[in-house]
Amino acid sequence: MDCRIADEYRDTHAGQVAGEILRKCVHCGFCTATCPTYQLLGDELDGPRGRIYLIKQLLEGQPVSEKTRLHLDRCLTCRSCESTCPSGVDYGHLLDIGRQLVEDKLQRPVREALPRALLKTVLPEPALFGAAVALGRVFKPLLPSALADKLPPAPVEAKPWPANGQHGRRMLALAGCVQPVLAPNINAATARVLGRLGIELFEEKKAGCCGAVRHHLNDQSAAKADVRRNIDAWWPHVEAGVEAIVVTASGCGVQVRDYGHLLADDPAYAEKAATISALCRDPSEVVAGEAARLADLLVPAERGKLAFHSPCTLQHGLKIRGVVEGLLRSAGYCLTSVADGHLCCGSAGTYSVLQPEIAGQLRDNKLTALNAGAPAVIATANIGCLTHLQAGASLPVRHWIELMDEAIG
Repeated sequence: MDCRIADEYRDTHAGQVAGEILRKCVHCGFCTATCPTYQLLGDELDGPRGRIYLIKQLLEGQPVSEKTRLHLDRCLTCRSCESTCPSGVDYGHLLDIGRQLVEDKLQRPVREALPRALLKTVLPEPALFGAAVALGRVFKPLLPSALADKLPPAPVEAKPWPANGQHGRRMLALAGCVQPVLAPNINAATARVLGRLGIELFEEKKAGCCGAVRHHLNDQSAAKADVRRNIDAWWPHVEAGVEAIVVTASGCGVQVRDYGHLLADDPAYAEKAATISALCRDPSEVVAGEAARLADLLVPAERGKLAFHSPCTLQHGLKIRGVVEGLLRSAGYCLTSVADGHLCCGSAGTYSVLQPEIAGQLRDNKLTALNAGAPAVIATANIGCLTHLQAGASLPVRHWIELMDEAIG
């Protein structure tokens, strides 16, 4: 695709990156076949190809409009189009650039700006978010359905982490911001599983939100501050030889693995960020790497039917496909078939709060597909998907690592 970048962007890092991405697009339209919003809305501008044209127009200096913002806001950033694209168009990074350009040029009305400001202030801070969730549970009947649906029941208290200092291998874990409040047992279960595999897992309290919340709400300067804080917190452990940084929420995993890209133009952090990205691991990669040892630990049993929802961030972002499913089968679960497993459930971070109608339709479609095989439980790999599906599901929705923890016994 030919793109004549306007003078104001031509020599910027964002303009150069966007130009390289746009030149790869050949207008084929294969991406529309796997785009959830195009499938629902049927509008070319609500598919990747249409949004690419809108971003191209922005970069060429054409006026920014409310229409452009609407169609870019409606994108889930699921990156299913990237898995389909035969030309390797890096759509996710292009969308980040386009959204930031719009945010810089076009002021949002208060009705849109206020909820976004609240989300990027409260969600990344566990203390604030925890207090908000506690209040929300008290006043749930008075809340709008889009918010009330996001409030799961109070979580069961996390089982204890294994004692430290028992293993020679050590890995860091991202505690995150939302997950410790909504599902504190996920990281604890990961620590127990890895502990039985001879790996000590620990968290660094000085680290915090991975930066994804603020990044996807187009506050990229604040997101980069989150990234730098985490790098500073983790770096002493990296220098001490920590083997990996395990991120149990696949949405956060995509963000951490992108640190090298986000700070590529920061001379003080570029090299460190690239190192952190290279160390980032999804727990499925770590557990699958210890398959022989895991086989000796699993308690043989037939554990019934299970439907696995593979988050977009796992299959399209991290490019991990089939690994979790294989681990669950090894634990004795019978995995049911899930139609259109490549399509998003509608969670997409804060999307389900800001675009509740589209998110609700996608969740209903996903739950229909997940329930078709009559499973006893639904498993997933991302806290956002878990809470979003849980709000509409009649079955329990669990993180897959918790099921592995129980299977080991």
